[in-house]
Amino acid sequence: MTKIYTDYFLDEEDFDKNHFRYKKLSIPDGVEAKPLAVPPVLKPDKVSGNDVWYTIESIESKVQLLPGKATKTWGYNAPLLGRTMVLKRGQHVHVKLKNSLPELTTYHWHGMEVPGPITDGGCHAPVYPGEEKEIEFTVNQPAALTWLHAHPCPSTAAQVWMGLAMGVVVTDDQEAKLPIPKNYGVDEFPVILQDRTYHKDNQLDYRADYDAMGILGETPLINGTIRPYINVTTQKVRLLFLGGSNRREWRLHFDDDIVMTQIAGDDSFLPHPVKMTKIMVTPGERLQVVVDFSGYHEGDVVNLYTDDFKLIEFRIHNFEKDDSVIPDTLFEPKLPEVDPDLPVRKVTMDEHNMMNNKQFSMQRIDMKQKVGQAEYWDVTNTNTKEHGMIHPFHIHGTHFTVVSRNGHEPFPNEYGYKDTIPVRPGETVRLRVEFPLLGVFMYHCHIIEHEDAGMMAQIEIFDPDHPKKYHLMDMETLTKAFAEEKGIKPEDVWMPGMDTEGCGMDDATTGASQK
Repeated sequence: MTKIYTDYFLDEEDFDKNHFRYKKLSIPDGVEAKPLAVPPVLKPDKVSGNDVWYTIESIESKVQLLPGKATKTWGYNAPLLGRTMVLKRGQHVHVKLKNSLPELTTYHWHGMEVPGPITDGGCHAPVYPGEEKEIEFTVNQPAALTWLHAHPCPSTAAQVWMGLAMGVVVTDDQEAKLPIPKNYGVDEFPVILQDRTYHKDNQLDYRADYDAMGILGETPLINGTIRPYINVTTQKVRLLFLGGSNRREWRLHFDDDIVMTQIAGDDSFLPHPVKMTKIMVTPGERLQVVVDFSGYHEGDVVNLYTDDFKLIEFRIHNFEKDDSVIPDTLFEPKLPEVDPDLPVRKVTMDEHNMMNNKQFSMQRIDMKQKVGQAEYWDVTNTNTKEHGMIHPFHIHGTHFTVVSRNGHEPFPNEYGYKDTIPVRPGETVRLRVEFPLLGVFMYHCHIIEHEDAGMMAQIEIFDPDHPKKYHLMDMETLTKAFAEEKGIKPEDVWMPGMDTEGCGMDDATTGASQK
């Protein structure tokens, strides 16, 4: 008999709701239930053989989220969030990045294996207002839900808060063969989990809400929808969860403890499906599940909760019987061998604003690793249980596999490829990490205020036979740019990571890598 897991695996004492100015969710007065917004698929500008061209434009807009005035928002080719980009393994992708915002931004491909630092889109790849830049890359990774979001240091959190995040779906031939729901918007739904606080006239005010421990909003925003419902017209539904909040964890469960069959994690399908009644999604993570509503009938309503708060209604309509069975084997990850003579890398996440007891500096290379060489990383959350919190650890430009947690087996749904992993206070997680491409990449906590405050570092992936030099951005240049865009003096620029946590200008001349 298949085991059904009935807990969140992580310790309740570590949950965000037990720490640091937690805010409960609520629905503002006057908000009526509405269908879940399903982001339309982004259409390519051109397709020629195996090459495909896209334009991604960052824009200002307004969205009617609450009764009264529309909320000012930012988005990608859309007023809020963006259109879903669908790529196929093997495609060569050309992207025009167009910034129509009043300030510089970047375009980070979270979960995509692309070169760094420019294509990866971290803080070293600013696109200034009115500017267009072009990048290209080849998709060479398994089917997965990845995503695109802004990543300018230290204003990542503020720009994501305004709406700069969108799904990027990778498909492949293996996924196409699986008997799982895959009719987008009918039996397959992206579920981008976010929370926001709305102020006077329904506007966002990041500065007013800023919290160095991570911002929590009171209003849930799912795919940019407040109080959403989904019309269920098929027996089985596939949900692609994306932890898009700055800080909030999402502890998901259905009425009647309906079983969710998890089929995929961050960057691949799981080797084997895992059945659970409770699923936790931390910032940056993605989880795909299949839900079978065969026990319900037309007119029934089934609710998805986070903790005790109703998040989404599933309104059951008439559907045909579906006898398809999810295979016992979905995916076979390749586990590269690690040279036993290589030392294990030690990475610590300290307090809420340091990595290996240092705050981030744009021009400092903290580690180097040979391209294509697998190594073990021991990632430790040095917070104490009494004063700590879960830190979701993320690496740019690669996927990893989880080897162990404090020397024990990973959680049942952590096999397969990941790029973001929650690490509990006092815990060490061992990862098997291999970078396929050259460049400078960031690794950091994905509580976005933490990375902005300095819980972030950089690794250079090098080829000893072909050394490269990289131009790395510095905080002074970025600060002057923000000042010019806003028409103020550099000393008056407010970027919370720099302003309140010391991330930056004093460290701006520590020297870039020369390889």
